[in-house]
Amino acid sequence: MTIQQVSQKYGLTEDTLRYYERVGMIPPVPRTGSGRREYGESDCQWVELAKCMRAAGLPVQKIVEYAGLCREGDHTLPQRLMLLKDQREQLLDTRRQLDETLKKLEVKIGRYEEAVQTGALSWD
Repeated sequence: MTIQQVSQKYGLTEDTLRYYERVGMIPPVPRTGSGRREYGESDCQWVELAKCMRAAGLPVQKIVEYAGLCREGDHTLPQRLMLLKDQREQLLDTRRQLDETLKKLEVKIGRYEEAVQTGALSWD
């Protein structure tokens, strides 16, 4: 696949894909004889993983660290596991905070819905 096709498939700009490769979030993508990137299935899996990890809140440096550990081999499995578990805990904390915020927002919305129907806002 060309960089343009990968860009469209994953909803990332071509510049973002080049950045991911340059900083080490994904391994170097093979080039054609004319120097154009030619993404294979494995390269696309790395792009998908990098996109997923960014969506999960991992900072770029952590994704670079993870990718480096993967390239080092299976002896880094424990470190990779710990990195992923740490991120899971951070996501769970974020979810708990969001759940609390949503509960408060639901209460506020309920009060305003009642106020719209009754013509008066109650604070009790």
